[in-house]
Amino acid sequence: MKLRYPILIINFKTYIEATGKRALELAKAAEKVAKETGASIAVAPQHIDLRLVAENVEIPVLAQSADPEPPGAHTGHILLEAIKEAGAVGVIINHSEKRIRIDQAREIIERCRNLDLTVVACAAVPVEAGAIAVLGPEAVAIEPPELIGTGRAVSREKPEVVTNGVNMVRKVAPEVKVLCGAGVESGEDVKRALELGAEGVLVASAIVKAKNWEEKIRDMALPLVKR
Repeated sequence: MKLRYPILIINFKTYIEATGKRALELAKAAEKVAKETGASIAVAPQHIDLRLVAENVEIPVLAQSADPEPPGAHTGHILLEAIKEAGAVGVIINHSEKRIRIDQAREIIERCRNLDLTVVACAAVPVEAGAIAVLGPEAVAIEPPELIGTGRAVSREKPEVVTNGVNMVRKVAPEVKVLCGAGVESGEDVKRALELGAEGVLVASAIVKAKNWEEKIRDMALPLVKR
């Protein structure tokens, strides 16, 4: 199962509201909206919930991170082969809450290519987006860390970060998709991100902590199909 753009990626992080059985409930809500609207939606539960979610929904499931180590004596590391075997179609790397070195990003991207796994690589600023895009992930998500979880959407607060990131990535790796995140909390924020050139958004707390998951997901998904 491949990602389809424009896309809404929901990162569950380690919120208790989206842990265990609740992770599946949230993924099911996302799946329902995706089927009803035709929007492309993917979810990223915690590693321990990957198999539970992947085996019970028909939308793409991503891991929240991975390690570059190959199979072997690497206690406690997150193995790409295990991520794939659990049913995930890809992995998010270099999130501001789980930063990695550029050489680690290169190794993960290369190994994912061989395993037919998708990589969504996060970047804090446009220059970093360009640097990581050169490595060949499928998508780069630009997320200024100072806006993450604030409710102050990057597409409203710092639109130049989105447009500069899009231009940077298109210049060095035009085949790489550009997403944005950080503070995105409404359908209007998503619409604005698309207008700025992004091909989707990466969202977490705005959806995970919403009182009505289905309602919030639908609000943020509809701009993806009303272009």
